[in-house]
Amino acid sequence: MPAPESLPPDIAFAARALEAGGLVAFPTETVYGLGGDAENPQAIAAIYAAKGRPANHPVIVHIAPEADVGYWAGAVPAEARQLIDAFWPGPLTLILPRAAHIPDAVSGGQDTVGVRCPSHPVAQALLRQFKQGRGGIAGPSANKFGHVSPTTAQHVRDEFGGADAAAIACILDGGQSEVGIESTILDVSRVATHGVALLRPGHISAAQIAEVLGVAPNAPDAAAPRASGTLDAHYAPATPVALVSRDRLEAAARQLQEAGKTMALIYYRSPVAPALAAMALPANAAGYAHDLYAALRAMDGAGADLIVVEAPPAESAWQGVNDRLRRAAFDSSDWLSRLAAQAK
Repeated sequence: MPAPESLPPDIAFAARALEAGGLVAFPTETVYGLGGDAENPQAIAAIYAAKGRPANHPVIVHIAPEADVGYWAGAVPAEARQLIDAFWPGPLTLILPRAAHIPDAVSGGQDTVGVRCPSHPVAQALLRQFKQGRGGIAGPSANKFGHVSPTTAQHVRDEFGGADAAAIACILDGGQSEVGIESTILDVSRVATHGVALLRPGHISAAQIAEVLGVAPNAPDAAAPRASGTLDAHYAPATPVALVSRDRLEAAARQLQEAGKTMALIYYRSPVAPALAAMALPANAAGYAHDLYAALRAMDGAGADLIVVEAPPAESAWQGVNDRLRRAAFDSSDWLSRLAAQAK
């Protein structure tokens, strides 16, 4: 671990703030997190209060590369070790049986705990300094609950401005998040009875997981642990969102125009409809994911009545992107059909 005098001042300050029970926003390769001491129930409660997060919705514990995952878990099955060796540090969260001494506040009262080791150098520097590398940082995304996750420090400032700024001791700026969507979450807490289950898709695909384990992960069953970011409605801007197939974009634009409504458009091929504002995203899944949340935030600020997103491909590589868009559009999925009904 670097000597304290060699650390950037902001890292040292952030580590001290965490050790004192404060909250720190920090970058990871997925999105920016709002961090607190994972073993301090008061700090965890402060995270929930700052985000407006339901108390039964678990958070993820981030640990340093050298940390012992067995400290956090009551058991670490062989499958979990295989996945750790293959994907850590990186955008993979494992749901494990929670060790008895770990507060249940991090898991929403469940007997499991979500753990991951981020690859971002700033996150790793912070984790290595915090409690001399032996601590864990509970870190959901640094935004109000249900909103679009932040992928830059400015997004965090935008989210927690004004009176909310007092809740955060500091915001560490690590540039734009490389991955851009939240980590893949796997349940490995019930391997003996239910195998490995994919609770939330992300940058690490089911196919990559199958290459490591020799078998594809299962879909979650009704008894699967609750996990971060798996509610039907999530990652949503204030402006309603509609996913529209490319062959329906022109019709959707006409419908909105006839109703006196405006749209902001997110697309990945050439635009086919006029819009109040528009943004093109890369036509590959990784590039699209990297830019997605910034695009949703930008289009949310355009002042349109509806954000129309050209539906991405349904291929497996796009599973994480499609998962986030489906949740972002969940509460407004019938917006266009309701508009059509009003016109009749």
